[in-house]
Amino acid sequence: MSASIALDGVRLRYGEQAVLDRLDLHVGSGEVLAVLGPSGSGKTSVLRAVLGFAVPEAGTVRVGERAVTAGGRIVVPPEDRDLAVVFQDLALWPHLSVAGNLAFGLEARRVPPREREARVSRMLERVGLAGAERRYPGELSGGQRQRVAIARALVLEPRAVLLDEPLANVDVDLSREMLSLLRGLFRERGTTAVYVTHDLREASALAERFAVLEAGRVVQQGRLEELRRSPATPFVRSLLDDLAAGGPIDVRTKEQGG
Repeated sequence: MSASIALDGVRLRYGEQAVLDRLDLHVGSGEVLAVLGPSGSGKTSVLRAVLGFAVPEAGTVRVGERAVTAGGRIVVPPEDRDLAVVFQDLALWPHLSVAGNLAFGLEARRVPPREREARVSRMLERVGLAGAERRYPGELSGGQRQRVAIARALVLEPRAVLLDEPLANVDVDLSREMLSLLRGLFRERGTTAVYVTHDLREASALAERFAVLEAGRVVQQGRLEELRRSPATPFVRSLLDDLAAGGPIDVRTKEQGG
């Protein structure tokens, strides 16, 4: 499987604080990779480096065949990396309607109006928001806002989607609903995704492979059975204990029901 995103030997500092330390991480084309770690481990910094919002002092970041950051400088600016992101706080534009939030990125990419309208309409129907085009984020429920944020990312048909703990502030039922929606969308579109979370139960509902960060380095990566067979650190063991205690999140019924 070819790498859609690759970080090789990436070192990143914020002032005097080292947040990524010679980090190597590859994401295959069409793969959903979950990145887990304790607070301060560098999870969000990985996404910032890939997006071009932070510039590593060393190492290379590649998106597809292109080196987008190398030698301590931006080679390809963020807007030209063909990436989409779902933030923890969703970051919807409150002054734009639902349709306007989705259309904004398409306009920036100069998608023709007729195609833009068709793509927005199809995506809103797919995420269960047909008929909500003219509503504003402040008029929506929490679950509806989550759906708008997901739709806004995927309507761009990007090379990859990066998700930064998008379900950290939602309840169990809504989390299950959103995981079902994401899994269905990722599978039908063959989406490459990097999903940052602190919860292995959540991650295991979406991802085929897992990378665990501690102190800015990948301490273990692989499929779930590989982590179970030989947990590399006490933190990895704690993730597995939490998964064993709570069991995997079953999203199959809701997913099949649409």
